[in-house]
Amino acid sequence: MAIHIIIDGYNLIRQSPELSALDIQDLQRGREELVDMLAAYKRLKPHKITVVFDGTAAASLYGDRDRSKGIRLRFSSGGESADDVIRRMARREKERAMVISSDREVITAAESAGAATMDSAAFENKVAMARYLSVKGGEEPDEHTGWQPTTRKKGPSRRLSKRKRKVKARVDKL
Repeated sequence: MAIHIIIDGYNLIRQSPELSALDIQDLQRGREELVDMLAAYKRLKPHKITVVFDGTAAASLYGDRDRSKGIRLRFSSGGESADDVIRRMARREKERAMVISSDREVITAAESAGAATMDSAAFENKVAMARYLSVKGGEEPDEHTGWQPTTRKKGPSRRLSKRKRKVKARVDKL
């Protein structure tokens, strides 16, 4: 099943130290750097990526919808916020969606729609790790390096719920 990554654009930009510094200088430059970062990630991991920006206050060079470097850009139209657009997309995509935002309301709405969610800072770390590993030519480090002796019981009561296992599988694909 293909993953559709839906990103709250300005939220990710303002959570990132590098991107927020560019955003303070020039709003368009911050957006362009985000698109460049995501385009490099898309070359490594071919997921469908949509970045949603608030378009109510700022005029865009891209228009309401556009593509740039393989990344779909979407600006909210008058009367709605980017959060509303993300919620609507998460309801439409359901389990195929991975919503990236640090906004608690957006995360709650996406999770109730069945979409997986990830914090903006955690996603930026995933992107940085993927870029690093592509340069180094290595594999992602496995959290479990082998069997570890224990007396702890491991039965069905320790198993994650089916929904949480599905979300974990989608996060692991990133």
